[in-house]
Amino acid sequence: MAAAAAVGVGIATVAGFGALPASADTAALGSVHQISAAYVGPLQFAVSGNRIYVADSALSKLFKVGRTAPIATGPAASSNPEASGDLAGVAATDDAVAYTTTTADHKDTRLTILSEGHKKVVSLSTFEKWHNPDKRNVYGLPNAGSVSTTCKTEMGKVGLQTSTYRGKYDSHPYAVTSLGQGSWAVSDAGGNDVLKVDRWGHVSVLAVLPAQPVKITAAIATANGVKDCAGVTYRFEPVPTDVEVGPHGQLFVTTLSAAPGPSGSVWKLSHGCAYRIATGFLGATNLAVTPGGHIYVAQLFAGTIAEVHDGGPRTVATLAGVAGLEWANGHLYASTAPAVTGGTGPGTIVRFG
Repeated sequence: MAAAAAVGVGIATVAGFGALPASADTAALGSVHQISAAYVGPLQFAVSGNRIYVADSALSKLFKVGRTAPIATGPAASSNPEASGDLAGVAATDDAVAYTTTTADHKDTRLTILSEGHKKVVSLSTFEKWHNPDKRNVYGLPNAGSVSTTCKTEMGKVGLQTSTYRGKYDSHPYAVTSLGQGSWAVSDAGGNDVLKVDRWGHVSVLAVLPAQPVKITAAIATANGVKDCAGVTYRFEPVPTDVEVGPHGQLFVTTLSAAPGPSGSVWKLSHGCAYRIATGFLGATNLAVTPGGHIYVAQLFAGTIAEVHDGGPRTVATLAGVAGLEWANGHLYASTAPAVTGGTGPGTIVRFG
């Protein structure tokens, strides 16, 4: 029951830019055009005008589409995502590119901003060390005294804690977006929060995502090797994976909790609080918000893109290994990372329509 480890060329002139066959369920988004297939694990990317920046987490490098040499390199990556450094999140504006990096032990995490020949580095791990905002959250197994010993043993074998615990010192900045005027919002999958980094490099908390209580059904218990835990409630960490700005300046966040099944959610942040507006996503690794307020979610484990509809997902496209989404230039863009889910083939950047 573990979540996946939080895994100047114009577009028209990029080699290989051609239409791919569209399936019936992509009709609403239009045909799929491949922009690049030069990556391994492009879990995050950013589009600014005709520039596309790709954070290849598998290589821990930042690329600009159309150029072979990386713009930046993060901490050493490895084949083991649980013991690997990465360069994960990226965002771009007309005059700046920001990206996040994390060492394998999560003790050194940073937001780096490149702007007009200048480089600013902000330590997010230092903020986490001194504040640990999600320490107010209670995770784990509540009422452990009433849970059977066999259930606890089974939970331990699949990596779940058999008591309650509060948010620990952990930082893994996974996504970033521009707030304008030199400020950035960072989604920290390890800290379970969304942070603001202002133009001076000051860090503050925009919101802490709440714990995700899940009642383990008999089917879930059997499927996940905890058959004696049916009926037990476990409080999972939320694991925020993306943050985007909506049409009215509101922030939207996806969470990829370690809970089994379609437990991914979309949240709206307002006045320091997080309000869940949709759930039931299978691997919510990223989202995109249109100027009209439509929200698309990448469902990595389902290999589909869903639109938020009536509080849940409505599939609008099938795209194996889909990891990242961006709305730009009137189109939905997506990245694929088949290797993350055991598939084959290169990581790609595509555009719908």
